[in-house]
Amino acid sequence: MAETVGFIGLGVMGRPMAKHLVAKGHALVVHNRSQPPVDDLAAAGAARASSPADVANRSDVIITMLPDTADVERVIAGPDGIVTGLKPGAIVVDMSSISPVATRRLASLVASKGGTMLDAPVSGGEIGAINASLSIMVGGDAGAFARVRPILACMGQADRIVHIGPQPGSGQICKVCNQIAIGGALAGVSEAFAIARKAGVDAALVRQALLGGFASSRVLEVHGERMLKGNYTPGFRTRLYQKDLRIANETADANAVAIPATALVTQLVNALVASGGGDLDYSAIGTVVFEMAGLEKPESPKA
Repeated sequence: MAETVGFIGLGVMGRPMAKHLVAKGHALVVHNRSQPPVDDLAAAGAARASSPADVANRSDVIITMLPDTADVERVIAGPDGIVTGLKPGAIVVDMSSISPVATRRLASLVASKGGTMLDAPVSGGEIGAINASLSIMVGGDAGAFARVRPILACMGQADRIVHIGPQPGSGQICKVCNQIAIGGALAGVSEAFAIARKAGVDAALVRQALLGGFASSRVLEVHGERMLKGNYTPGFRTRLYQKDLRIANETADANAVAIPATALVTQLVNALVASGGGDLDYSAIGTVVFEMAGLEKPESPKA
C-alpha cells in the first residue's frame, strides 16, 4: 500500500517541492501557516491538515521545509507538533537548513516517540525546487533513507541524492560545508571582477576565459553572470544565506574549527543585509566588494 506523505512548510521552496509529489501520484497531506499555498496544493489534489500533529496523524512520512531552527523545533516538538501525532514507524524528513546540534536533539525526540528522523537539506534554490533538480544531502538511518529515497527522487535528481552518513545531523553538516564552499567562491569571483573592472578590462571576457580553465565553477557560471548583469532577482535570498552562515559559524565553534575565510564572507553578507539587500539574491554580496572598490553605489543592486 502506498505511503501517505505529509508536507509542512509551503514557502518559496516547499510549494513546488510538494507539487512534484502530487504530480507523481503521492497521497499528500499539507499544512502551512498562511492559507493561500494550502489552497493551491488542495486545488492540485492534496488534502488539508489543521496542524502539524494532524499531518503526522494522517501520514507515514512527514516532510518539513521551514526557514530556521526555531521553526523546525516548534513544528516538531511544540504544542500540537508532529511528535504529538506521530504514528509508530513513521519517518520525519526535515529538508530545512538548520543547526546540526538541534537536529540531533530532535532526532532523539522523534526516536523516543517510535519514529525515525532524517535530516535532508537541499541545494539548488528556487529554480532547483521548481525543476525537481535539487541536490539532497541526507543524514540518518540507512533503512529509513532507502524507504524515502523514491519520495526524495520526486524533488531532486537521482544522482544528487546522497546518504552522507547514519548519524543524525550528517546532512546538515554537509549543507554547512556546501554554504562555506559557495561563500568562498562568491567572494573570489566578486574580487576578480572588481579588479578587472577597476583595471579597465572587460569582466565578461574575463569570466569567459576563466570558465575554460581551472577556475571554472558553477558560482562563476551562474552567479558571475548575475553580477555582470546586475540581476539580483532572488533565487536564494541573502537573509537566508545569512542564517546559513550563522549556523556554519556556530558549527565551526562547536567543532573547534577555524573558518577565517567564512568569517569574512559573513561580514560581506551582514553588510549587504544592513544596507537593505536582505531580499536580493545572495550573489549580490559582489556589490559590497564593488562598492568598496569605488565601482558601485549601494542603491545599484536590482531586485
